[in-house]
Amino acid sequence: MLQQLAARTAGGGRVERGPDSWRFSLDPAQRGAYQLAQLDDYTGVPRRRFTQRPPLRLSLRARASHASLPGTWGFGLWNDPFGFSLGFGGRSQLPALPNAAWFFFASPRNHLSLHNRLPGSGGMAAVYRSPRIPSLLLAPGLLALPLLALPAAARGLRRLAAGLVQQEALPLQHDPREWHNYELLWQADKVDFRIDGQSVLLSQTSPKPPLSLVIWLDNQYAAWLPSGKLRYGVEEPQADSWVEISDLQVQ
Repeated sequence: MLQQLAARTAGGGRVERGPDSWRFSLDPAQRGAYQLAQLDDYTGVPRRRFTQRPPLRLSLRARASHASLPGTWGFGLWNDPFGFSLGFGGRSQLPALPNAAWFFFASPRNHLSLHNRLPGSGGMAAVYRSPRIPSLLLAPGLLALPLLALPAAARGLRRLAAGLVQQEALPLQHDPREWHNYELLWQADKVDFRIDGQSVLLSQTSPKPPLSLVIWLDNQYAAWLPSGKLRYGVEEPQADSWVEISDLQVQ
């Protein structure tokens, strides 16, 4: 079930292929610019033709250069919900509500949870499940974006989004600088996240298919805080910022 993989980069991001490994890196010399190093199986493919469906097992080994990298990195499955190339690897397409299951690592400037009880940054195993509302029906919602500048309206929109998107996430306690074995077992009614053979999250929330494989490193941060405040931008990569993966399997 491992489809043809394509590398996608922006700015100083690089994806380098080894015999059975990939290295994702950012360039600290390119300051103030968005950088992306990504591997996926959906480049040029519309969402309705994504190929990954349950039951599915994703496994790989991974390590990172730093315990916390500016921006985000991770690997897993998603529906590429962000339209108009708004970072996060998004293509020029209409937006969708998120469906995803992944190991996700976010710097402290991020806050990517819609539910206040769940972690918004750091390393986490996370699942998003949303109704498949046609993108043409969601597109008018872009007209509400100026309301995010108004705290009361922004808090209301965040509560509305939280009501539409089911989310479950658990903080990870391991050291990502060391090699670890990661597994994601996706069933129609649950997702089991495992590190080094041990289950770290068994979620009864399962994303709606079809999804796609994504592995990435970027320097972008985004936060929609419980206060309603929205912030986003890019961070400066440390010297020698990279993520390595090996033994990638999708079954």
